[in-house]
Amino acid sequence: MQRRVFDLLASAGGLVIVVVLVVAGALLMWGASFANSSVHDQLAKQEIFFPSTAAFAHPKAGTEITPSMIPSVSQYAGQQLLTGTQAEVYANDFIAVHLSEMPYHGVYATVSNAARSAKPGSAAAAKLSALETTTFQGTTLRGLLLEAYAFGTFGAIALYAGIASFVLAGCMALLVGLGFWHSRRVPVDAELLVLKAA
Repeated sequence: MQRRVFDLLASAGGLVIVVVLVVAGALLMWGASFANSSVHDQLAKQEIFFPSTAAFAHPKAGTEITPSMIPSVSQYAGQQLLTGTQAEVYANDFIAVHLSEMPYHGVYATVSNAARSAKPGSAAAAKLSALETTTFQGTTLRGLLLEAYAFGTFGAIALYAGIASFVLAGCMALLVGLGFWHSRRVPVDAELLVLKAA
């Protein structure tokens, strides 16, 4: 095979790869933008705010702010919850802590079973029913916030993959350019592999 033909074929194949990488990068960037804007917009509508800075001044177990919340939750003090990362912190380091301090450790299935087992109409049944509602609301909100965190993470992964795709497309485009440049400098009769008879 002539060297020039090989260079042209390899460069044309590389050009196809560049197009594929650019399209993939564009789709990944669109996916990242979609995921991040969806997470932001949905969380913004909920109008959830982290406790104020003043609330973190005297953390105490059993109160709104416990000592375990200082390293993670306090960094967002007073801010509105708008990102997947914030949603994870609020779900795991704020709501989950309060759920764990509730009777039955805030496990909805356990509270629900206890509520169904209580004598209907009794004070214990009423108390367990209220606890069941609170636990359900807390675990549901926690789950929804963790879904927002998951989609936010997918958005971040898509963003990095899109950037990598564009970088690879740029490197490949450089190689394609060098391939076409080399094909013009090779003599017309140059062969790719010349086997010499022994």
